[in-house]
Amino acid sequence: MQISNFKLTESAICNLKSEMILSTRRLFIAILFIALFVMATREISDPDFWWHLSSGQYIVETRTVPRVDVFSGTVAGQPWVAHEWLSEVFIYTLFVLGSYPALILAFSVVITLAFALVYARSEGQPYVAAFAVLLAALATAPTWGVRPQVISMLLTCAFLFVLERWRADLGDNKGRPYLWILVPLMLLWVNLHSGFALGLVVIGVYLFGAMVEYFTRPRTSQLPNHPTTQLILVFVACLLVVLLNPNGATMYIYPFQTLTSRAMQTYIQEWFSPDFHLLEFQPFAWLLLATLAAVGLSGKRVSLTQILLLVGSGYAALRSGRNIPIFAVIAAPILAEHLWHMVKTRGWADQLTTNRRLPWGMVIVNWLVLAVVVAAGIARVGMVVANQHAVERAQFPAAAVDFLQAQRVTGTIYDSYGWGGYLIWRLYPTARVFIDGRADVYGDAFIENVYLKVYRGETNWQQSLERYNVRTILVEPDAPLTAQLAHDAAWKEVYADKQAVVFEK
Repeated sequence: MQISNFKLTESAICNLKSEMILSTRRLFIAILFIALFVMATREISDPDFWWHLSSGQYIVETRTVPRVDVFSGTVAGQPWVAHEWLSEVFIYTLFVLGSYPALILAFSVVITLAFALVYARSEGQPYVAAFAVLLAALATAPTWGVRPQVISMLLTCAFLFVLERWRADLGDNKGRPYLWILVPLMLLWVNLHSGFALGLVVIGVYLFGAMVEYFTRPRTSQLPNHPTTQLILVFVACLLVVLLNPNGATMYIYPFQTLTSRAMQTYIQEWFSPDFHLLEFQPFAWLLLATLAAVGLSGKRVSLTQILLLVGSGYAALRSGRNIPIFAVIAAPILAEHLWHMVKTRGWADQLTTNRRLPWGMVIVNWLVLAVVVAAGIARVGMVVANQHAVERAQFPAAAVDFLQAQRVTGTIYDSYGWGGYLIWRLYPTARVFIDGRADVYGDAFIENVYLKVYRGETNWQQSLERYNVRTILVEPDAPLTAQLAHDAAWKEVYADKQAVVFEK
């Protein structure tokens, strides 16, 4: 008994020593994900964040999900598909528990987890996979922040991870119970963000690709049982659980209504095609070109599923910068796969995969390097969190809203589109906004024929303000409307700074 215990203890000590050895590979992986987390940690500057926060507060306090607009003084009672209600509850709950730091850190974790799943799907770990993942992360970085779209990116990565595992397992004639995890994930997704439709599309692409490959195999080979039966059932189940949301069957058509909105496509910047003259879109260009080059030069066969995913997501990303994350999380593993194939065919793989036993001196150095990286990361995250207040006041009319609060302004305030959400958070329910970032609630006609005509100071701009009984206006000093107000005796400037100007009637 004593000898057995001694051997067990000796084995445990050896395992502990093995775990304590921080090899260069392990250090590299640790630095990669620390870097991703630090990159993802950024101040909250998304204009829509504020109405998401207000919506979460409304849902938590009233214990109801709104079906109509409750925040504006212009379209109050207009149908509102609150498709992000669960994300908004999540955002508000985090805010209550830990204010802005909790939100910033939690969404950094969400982004890091998304790219951990991308890394898990990538061949050539750690170095080739890390290159592809880092390039994809840089490509998607402009879309990061405390916003429901980030949660949708994580769920996209989860669907791709499960479906890619399913595709890799084709032909073994075994059941794949892990596929059914997609059903509860879809239930979550449809209540978190309208991007759930992407999950259905991705399942459909994998289904179609597998069926085509199954039926085009040479008939001389022994065919396994049809591989798609279980996935078809999962797809149907995912379609059915879409109904389990506060808006019911409306969610089937809502994503298409958003995609076909003329005003959203014309006036909201993130729906524009990427401008490759801007530095922020250069990583996307590099990722696109690198993926096409790797696929073309590697000599490895590209599956129909991969082609469909690349072409579809690539077209979507070129059409709208908002879709770049979809392409990035699809392209990165494909890029890594073909780069790794080229590495292996050239006989370089052994040099990248060989585990050499490190002397304890190098192990200590690696631990010191990791400690320095962690300390630098903590310092950077701390700076971002501490800077949130300054960013808020720089990006939004905080001082002007302070003035309005002091004056106890009521009624409908005409506001700039990007400031509506902030006004909702700061002034609701005492005052109501003219417009905010919920473009789908206001509709194309209102945005183009009412809001923009007033903002541009076009002919009869006063009529819309009278119609909605507007007595307070908050816009930028250089807005076209400001010049009209300055020459209108009915309006008086009561506050002004470099960021905003307030007029009252």
